[in-house]
Amino acid sequence: MINSVLKAVEIMNTFSADHPRRSLAEFSDITGYPKTTIYTLAATLVNQGLLEKNGDSYSLGHAIIRMSQAVRVNVELRDRAAPLLRELADRARESVYLAVPDGERILYIYAIESSHRLSSRSALGDRAYYHSTSVGKAMLAFMDDDERTRVLESTGLPAMTPNTITALAELEHELSETRSRGYSFDRSENEPGTYCIGAPILDARGRVVAACSVSGNSETLLTELLP
Repeated sequence: MINSVLKAVEIMNTFSADHPRRSLAEFSDITGYPKTTIYTLAATLVNQGLLEKNGDSYSLGHAIIRMSQAVRVNVELRDRAAPLLRELADRARESVYLAVPDGERILYIYAIESSHRLSSRSALGDRAYYHSTSVGKAMLAFMDDDERTRVLESTGLPAMTPNTITALAELEHELSETRSRGYSFDRSENEPGTYCIGAPILDARGRVVAACSVSGNSETLLTELLP
């Protein structure tokens, strides 16, 4: 592996929704690399449009957006699903999300935000645990047994809210029910006051490749949208 590339990736991974800007000192504190090394790498990333310099701080650059549009899963899945998800959002009058597996987490790749959503920030691009989200549980339920075991052993079942399922036996029971009925629930388990119904998206071979969800701020959503 090329160390300079790894270091550049580490710098870019310091950004998050809560920390969209970073200074050279923060890069150095988080990565442990000298400021002189960070400065050179950051200048290169700025030159390529992967970072933007704003005074004494840096943020991710517009080149990231261009690159994300070329990701296979975005092109092949998101673009095909988008018209159907917009129709679902219009009917439900709630937020609708599309997520895919991303290692030991799920990644939101498409979002139609309702005006009722309390957060001022879109969930697009967020990563979350499988066990605490409806999209994650929908994917877990239809996932290969070995893969599901690997994911859960890697992450554990941390409590995101007081309602998060943190006992494996309870989660396995819920996943069994999800397989039987074909959809999953998030009963304010990932974000306080947010309720979701999720469903898996399977490929032609019956393998789960993604999941979508309808999300709202009222618990009545869990019954009003179902037959």
